[in-house]
Amino acid sequence: MHPVLRIKSPEQLVAESGADLEGHGLKRTMGLFQLVCFGVGAIVGTGIFVGLSDTVAEAGPAVIISFILAAITCIFTAFSFAELGGAIPVSGSSYSFAYATLGERIAFLTGWCLLLEYGVSVSAVAVGWSQYVNELLDSIFGHQLPASLSAGPGDGGVINIPAVVVILMAALLLVRGIRESARATAAMAVLKIAILIAFCAIAFTAFEDGNLVPFSPEGFAGITAGTSAAFFSYIGFDAITTAGEEVKNPRRNIPIAILICIGVVTVIYCLVAVAAIGALGADAVGDKPAALSLIVNQVTDSTVGGGIIAFGAVVAIASVVLAVMYGQTRILMSMSRDGLIPRVFERVSPKTATPVANTWIVALVFAVPAAFSSLDIVVNLTTIGAAATMAVVNIAVIVLRRSHPELERSFRVPFYPVSPLVGMAFCVYLMYGTGWTTWVQFIVFVVVGLVVYALYGRRNSRLTDPGTDPVSPAPAA
Repeated sequence: MHPVLRIKSPEQLVAESGADLEGHGLKRTMGLFQLVCFGVGAIVGTGIFVGLSDTVAEAGPAVIISFILAAITCIFTAFSFAELGGAIPVSGSSYSFAYATLGERIAFLTGWCLLLEYGVSVSAVAVGWSQYVNELLDSIFGHQLPASLSAGPGDGGVINIPAVVVILMAALLLVRGIRESARATAAMAVLKIAILIAFCAIAFTAFEDGNLVPFSPEGFAGITAGTSAAFFSYIGFDAITTAGEEVKNPRRNIPIAILICIGVVTVIYCLVAVAAIGALGADAVGDKPAALSLIVNQVTDSTVGGGIIAFGAVVAIASVVLAVMYGQTRILMSMSRDGLIPRVFERVSPKTATPVANTWIVALVFAVPAAFSSLDIVVNLTTIGAAATMAVVNIAVIVLRRSHPELERSFRVPFYPVSPLVGMAFCVYLMYGTGWTTWVQFIVFVVVGLVVYALYGRRNSRLTDPGTDPVSPAPAA
């Protein structure tokens, strides 16, 4: 342990988690295919099914460039995640990487910010799910849930019941076991990719070149604004590293899965954007709820196709809730294992090999903003939280190269150290673009995190008690 920064070495993290054996009561059941599906499940959802309209409203047809720029931003950081995920294959993701390089305080704040990236994004995704549930109900029955029961106060409603329901359903599946959750996520990932491909096939039948003109009505400013909006569509790929203790051969499979996911998702997003705008034009797509269903309905002059897209969106967005909640619970489990938050979060049920209490606490806490928040608010908070943690990961790669050059790395960042520095710069730029209101909320959130660390985390850290055995699991739930 570093005497000032309280750094936990990579070797200690791996040993405590059992990352090269069985992970702290968890079981290794996920292969590469399931891991890739898990990554796609964590990424593809509200960002493309709902957020596409917001991105188009900012950039127009140049949204294609916005998606590519957002992908480039993620790729640089994905390289860093791939190197660290292969070198330190534990459940803590960015939190554990920071603990091994930048010290306990920064690690705690990184884990704290991950509550914005994973936890708040669950709320954002659930709000988007509610929109497509109404679209599906309208297609099947000709009726929707009243606004008072399907939207928060900021969107003209009272409480968003569907958003709460999808979170509780995801929690129910997660506590049943990782094997069941992984199978469900894989099935949903395959289905939603098929739905998006079907959308492209239908929309391209109405493609007109003129709908792409003017290509960039707002110029470069619109493209950059669109990039900030598009970034939300990629959030979740780093959740792959939270599965470090439940993946077979994690040192090999984690880096491969990260890079495959980014490539597949980027191609799909660009195809969907071109097809959508080419079919109806940017004005008809921008700022429209459930835009993909709307496009298919107009192209086919029927509500049947739109209903199928709505069904696919309901499944797709539910899979994101499932995958992101999984990532959040595993990060909290790692923080609890280190004593920085209460031990209830690390308890693993011997029956299901899952952190049951942890999962239900996460579900109940994040059902609240999902029930009462608007999509715009939670999206901005998610973006700034994600960009902050990704910036830390890029720094961690550089620090770990210097402090542990001998460490086994199954993947190495190309063009080091340029790649992590560029990745960090992109992240800082995205944080800057979220607006001053979001920055105020973020600063308040960080200050609260510092207080929590000072009052609880630092005092209860297992690094402060030489007699504590950090390898021993907590009592089962």
